[in-house]
Parts: sequence; C-alpha cells; structure tokens
Amino acid sequence: MPAKPMPETTPKESAPTADEADEKGPPAEGTAALIGTGTGGNVPAEAVAPLIRGIAVLRELTEANGTLSLSGLERATGLARSTVDRITATLARMGYVRFDGRDVHLSPRLMELGNAYLSALRLPALLSPHADALADELDESVSLAVADQDGIRFIHQATRRRAMSLSFRIGDLLPAERTAPGPLFATEWTAADWQRWRERRAADPRDLSFTAVPPRTHRPDTRDDDTFVRRTAEASAHGWSLDDQLIEPGLVAISVPVRAPGADGRIASVASVVSHTSRHTARNLRTTLLPRLRSTVEAMERELRDTPPPDPGPPPADLALWTGASKQQLGREFIESLARGLTVLTAFGEGREELTLTEVARATGLARATARRALITYEHLGLVAPSGRTFTPTPRVLSLGFPPLSRTTLSEIAQPHLADLTSRIHEWTSLAVLSDSGEEIQFTARVTTARVMSVNITVGTRLPAYATAPGRVLLADTRDEGTLASVRAQGYALVDEELEEGLRSVAVPIRDRSGRVVAALNTALHASRRTPRECVTDLLPELTATATRIQTDFHTAARFTHVPAS
Repeated sequence: MPAKPMPETTPKESAPTADEADEKGPPAEGTAALIGTGTGGNVPAEAVAPLIRGIAVLRELTEANGTLSLSGLERATGLARSTVDRITATLARMGYVRFDGRDVHLSPRLMELGNAYLSALRLPALLSPHADALADELDESVSLAVADQDGIRFIHQATRRRAMSLSFRIGDLLPAERTAPGPLFATEWTAADWQRWRERRAADPRDLSFTAVPPRTHRPDTRDDDTFVRRTAEASAHGWSLDDQLIEPGLVAISVPVRAPGADGRIASVASVVSHTSRHTARNLRTTLLPRLRSTVEAMERELRDTPPPDPGPPPADLALWTGASKQQLGREFIESLARGLTVLTAFGEGREELTLTEVARATGLARATARRALITYEHLGLVAPSGRTFTPTPRVLSLGFPPLSRTTLSEIAQPHLADLTSRIHEWTSLAVLSDSGEEIQFTARVTTARVMSVNITVGTRLPAYATAPGRVLLADTRDEGTLASVRAQGYALVDEELEEGLRSVAVPIRDRSGRVVAALNTALHASRRTPRECVTDLLPELTATATRIQTDFHTAARFTHVPAS
C-alpha cells in the first residue's frame, strides 16, 4: 500500500544519511511479521527501515518482560546479529536499554515515550485521583482503560496489595471480548472495526498475541462471536458492562464509560472495579459496587468538562544536535535515523496532544523531511494517527516497554547505578530507606566490592537511623535538630566510626518528583582507606553524580506509575 499523503506538503526528501542507506530496503521477514498490525500490509516506500527495526526490538524486549539475550533478540526479530548489535548499541546510548553481559534490559528512561503519550492524553492526570479514591473506599482494584483497535489498553491501575492480587500493568493489551470495558468500546465500532475483530479472532483463536492474559483453552466458535455481539448490545442499552470470569476463573469486573465533553459524547476511557469471586459475585458487583462506580464516573466527567486545557509544556530541546554528536562519537555503531525517529515521539506531551509536521520538526530540531518520514513510519505502525494537518500519539506507544517497566521499584532502578558507582570508587555501595517507625533504616539494594575486608551488610538489614549516614540524610528531611540541620544544609552526611569502630560512611539523598527525600545513597569503607576529608573530596562527587542519575530514572518511572521502594 502506498504511503498516505501527509497533512502538510514538504520539499522532496533529501538523500538518506549513511546509516539510512546501509539499512535501506524492506525489514527482515521476522520483523515484517511483527509489525503486521500496522495500518497497511506493505511498508510505505518512505518509511524509515532502521526505525521499524528498532521498534521491533523494543517490542520483543517488552514481550519478554524487559530482558532478552542478544541471540534471543536475533531469533525473535529475524534480524541479522550485526543489525541487532547496532540497534541495541544505539538504544543504550539513548539510555533506553542497558547491557548485563550478553543480556539486554529495558531501562526506565524508555518510559519517556509512554509518558509523552499519557501526558498528551491528559486522562491519567485528571482521572487517576478519582480512581485511587474509589479503590481506597471500596478496598478493591480500580482501573482506567482506553481502546486500542479491537483491544483495550490500561492507562492507570489502582491495585490492592493482597496475596491474591491483579498482575495487569499500565500498557497491557487485552482482547476486547474477554474484558468488561471491551463491549462498551465496541458500541462505537464501525463495520470495518467488526470485520477486523473477526479476522483477528480467526488468525489468533487462542489469544496467543495477547501476552497479558492466559491463552484460551479452546478454539472460539460462532457462539463466542454471538456472545460478544450480545454483550455489546446490552452494554449499549444499560450503560455498563460485566466480565464474569472471562479472562480467567475467579476474576470479575464491572465497567462504566467515561465520556468526553462535547455533543458526540464519545467514550474517552472506561473505569472498572475488579475483584475476585471469593469477595464478590458478578451479581453482587452490579447491586453493591455499580452505584458507587457510576458516582465516581460522574465526577470524572465533570473533571474533563471543567478543567481548562493546559498551557503547552516546554518541548524537548537540541535532540537533533545530540543525535548528530552521538553519531560523530560512535560512528557506524550509532544508527542516527533510529535515534532521530524515536525523538519524534517525545515531541508530544502536556498541551501538545496534536502537532503539525512543522511543530514536530521545531520541537525536535529535526529537518521537516526527517520528521515527515518518521511520522509516515509511525502511522504505518499504528503509533500515531493523522487528523487533518495534525498528528496524535496512540495508545500503542505504550507497547514500547511500558508494561514491564511500570512495575519497577526504586531498588531495581538504583541497582545498575550502584554497580557502576562501585566499579568506579571500588567501595561497597547501597540504597536505604526509613522503616515505618522512622527510627531505623532498611537497606533495599547493595553492591559489594572485591576486597578481603569489606562491609558485610545485606539487603533487608536494619540499623538505627541516627547512627548512620543514610539515616541522617533521611531524618534531616523532616526533623530540625542541630546535626540534622547541618546535614540538610550541606546535602550529605558523613558518619565517622560512630556505628562501629573503623567504619566510615558517606550518604546523599534521593528525592522524588516533589523534592521529598525517599531514600539515601551510601558508601561505607574501612577508616584506613580514606580520611574524612578524602571521603568528601573523592567520594562525595561520585555519590552526588550517581544520585542525580538515579533520580532522573526514578522521576521518569514515577511520572504516571507508583514506584515502591523495594
């Protein structure tokens, strides 16, 4: 299928860069199969092949729960090993993946792509406080979902911490017919949408392409199709929909649509209360929880109606210059067209939900021709949708790493940074948080060093907060005492042989997006190795730089998700 005409005209495409020419042509067969869910069966002539291949690698890492070996990526994508090496090297340079031996891991920085979509959507920011309050009131899980063609994709989860709890993540894709929100979204389907749904059902009868749900134990037949059609008609008539153990035995949910302001009253999102049959039957959900869910949805709709559009936030800056500099530094190992293509997604955000080609180019610093080819590629992959002269990111952007990364913890975020810090300073490093009592610290991550005599404190160990450097950093954020006031003013704590003879430690704070200290980064060593002054001159700058990198990842991950300490 030829590429659709773009909303804005642009001069003839300039000659491809060196890495684009090297990667020119149709993608590998395995990758072509992976991107078959795009808007067309054939790759548009002006699509960026390296960008398609990079997206394929990110999707395979996502499906593998965030980690795959290089050889595993080669097999999963059908790409040549040299191509996989160059793609992952480029993604690592962007901070989107990291290497651990031969394994490739998704990094929290990748969540900036999903954050751009969620910021542009506005729904999580406006509706999630209402969902969280309802979850607290009912003591049940509450979710928000949007439509993604004939599936649904979660944009917010307020889950309850129980032994029997939900494992759905923000960004997970579920088949519409096996969910409570699905029939509600299907009330707005066109004939083409229904045809696409039937074709998908025929091609994937066990739902193997939906990795967030258990596969079907039997092939669906026409009775299953008729059931979903009936459920859709009932949802249209009643204004709510029910999932009575369609995903798996024991799981029940009830859903109500959240409609956008305007005359058409289209469904912007669907709010659901999710439980299991040991707590509620399907009938009980309708009689007991539906009234409260409807009341919350009314509050959500008022929020959408009454909240004025936000002022556009600052767009990213100098991305084209950064990618150019990276290409000069790394040479052939850096695929500039992949990096520049990915930066296009970051042009969207709060107050920038719809952008013209000119606005995308201006926000990223890219040439119009480069931005145009990236948008053609994303339209084919279903990652952006055109409307007149503008483009909007779609929920499919969340398929690029967001589900596995949305369940990350602060200790997991910090671990690779601790390893890097230990390799530079050759000392034991750790992350610690305050216990619930506020009188002790608990270590949640650590990296040891290869020394005969080293600190021997394991994850989970608790120590008196006031007697430790990380404890004083944490206490100084909320208490105004002499020593703690000094720690707060200087931005670090140094404890010299107070907890134990010969033990010297330095710690700096880790702050959340609001500026509150939530953890402390610490290094400890024998007093004979460095004087207190050397700890400040040699170790403190390394600690501070590492804390900044941890905070950057932490803030990205916590933009629309809850990041627990451990």
